[in-house]
Amino acid sequence: CDCFFVSAPQLDVVFAAMRGQLAALAIAAVVIIVGVPLWWRTTETYRAWLPVSQIKELAYMQLQLSADVEVVFARGTVTPEQQKKVPLTQTQDEEHTVDAAFTSLDTFFCVTTGSNFSVSCFFSLEADLSLHMLSESPCGSLVVYVIPESSSLLAQDVDVYIGQRRTAFLRIGAQMRAVRTLEQLLAHLDPQLKQVLQVMSFSHSDIIAALSDRVRLSPGTKESMADSMRAFKSSPGYEITFSLLNPDPKSHRLHWDIEGAVQTYIQPLLTKLAPVANFSIDSQTLYYAMLGVNPRFDSSRGAYTLNSDSLAHVINPVEARLGSNAASSNPVLNFLLYVPDAHHSPLYIHDHKKQEVASNAFHSPRWGGIMVYNVNSFYGAEAELPVDVNINMAKVMGVFLAQLRLLLGVQSSSPPPGFLVAPCGTAGLADWELDRLMWSRSVENVATATTTITSLAQLLDQIGNIVINDNIAVQVSNAVTSLQLAVAELEAGNLGFALQYSKEAILASERAFFDPSLLHLLYFPDDQKFAIYIPLFLPMCVPILLSLLKILSETRQKRREKQAKRD
Repeated sequence: CDCFFVSAPQLDVVFAAMRGQLAALAIAAVVIIVGVPLWWRTTETYRAWLPVSQIKELAYMQLQLSADVEVVFARGTVTPEQQKKVPLTQTQDEEHTVDAAFTSLDTFFCVTTGSNFSVSCFFSLEADLSLHMLSESPCGSLVVYVIPESSSLLAQDVDVYIGQRRTAFLRIGAQMRAVRTLEQLLAHLDPQLKQVLQVMSFSHSDIIAALSDRVRLSPGTKESMADSMRAFKSSPGYEITFSLLNPDPKSHRLHWDIEGAVQTYIQPLLTKLAPVANFSIDSQTLYYAMLGVNPRFDSSRGAYTLNSDSLAHVINPVEARLGSNAASSNPVLNFLLYVPDAHHSPLYIHDHKKQEVASNAFHSPRWGGIMVYNVNSFYGAEAELPVDVNINMAKVMGVFLAQLRLLLGVQSSSPPPGFLVAPCGTAGLADWELDRLMWSRSVENVATATTTITSLAQLLDQIGNIVINDNIAVQVSNAVTSLQLAVAELEAGNLGFALQYSKEAILASERAFFDPSLLHLLYFPDDQKFAIYIPLFLPMCVPILLSLLKILSETRQKRREKQAKRD
């Protein structure tokens, strides 16, 4: 037999080569089995679950608004036979499409009518109060009392009286005398009821105005949307600042009871608007504050004038002196009372027709209003400077209250012919005006929250490296749930709950969209990842790869040698 003898040094070389191969294989196995999964797990982007399917459904959502209108027939308007045939409920649907390609929202109007059979007649204001105390209508609903033609409740030239609450009186016209059937009576009342609904509740123009920032307006529509562009957009809160500008404190010493005036004239309105938003009020007095525009002297009138073309240049110089509340992100409504100095007094504002503005004030859309208060009558021949001036706060607050209504979106449109609208009362806002504002705010909040959530979902879908934390997922889910509840409440006609849910939806959507963890500095694009990982892994991976290649080469070489020996 043949015997082979291997020396000890050769055995050491063989064992050393085997140990090197085993070490390289062990390191490679640890890196592949343990290191790579551990690195992948610890460096992967955490993305919490989002209700993507429900968010996509929001893009095709159809918004349905429902208003309950109860029609009450007074004695003498229907016969006993017709009373028996009056339907308890009647539903009318009207569809309005609002640029669905841009807003992805279709609006539907649903009006539900009910009926009763008797009502007593008083004077209109007393009847409005008495009927309101008798049966208070819920928020978002209306009650229309149909009275006979011979009733003395309304004046002869008034066909419809709209009260301060949620009630209206509708007089049956002379053309209804020949009506014999109940169907004909209801057909004659239907156009007038729709007019009452458009004045006291919502209309197609109100929905367009609420979505003015999200729909494409035709050239003919832009002029009619001036009111919507004037009002502030919906917000959870507003800051109201009253400023007294005294450019010449050496000539007059001004005294204004702003605290008492706010409590008397402004606070009742803000209390009534509490369901819509929160308000905070502050005031300040600025000395040596000029308008920044030199008024022109009109010798024919013996006064200084500010033309409408120069009013746009008044705000910027004054705004620099107003300051801002950095602690709050709410919109600020500025109301400025400017008292001209003695050298430019009296000062009057002229409109586009070169006529004096009765209130001597103007307002800027989504900013505030400015009123010029002349005190030239206090300067006498023997007056000692500075002259003490007590400002008539009732006059000033009347102007500011009207501007505040416009800036908050309380529309004061002209009623149709034959309509008489009751004054809004001490609160500065009728109940049906509040409902109309709440309808607009609810629709606007739903549209804003829907746009925010869908935009966020598209952003997160396009950029897969953004971290989605659990708190963001919670806010998105809360926003989607609140949106669904708001839409359901609008469809059911529950205006108060719909507005509350819409406010919760917009707050949750904005918290999710502007979360700091979504900033672009908190995630890395692929090129930055390679720049970080290559210097870290390349020095470690190159020796391991070379060792594996060497082991593979030696293994192939041994297989060739064995095959050669067999051959």
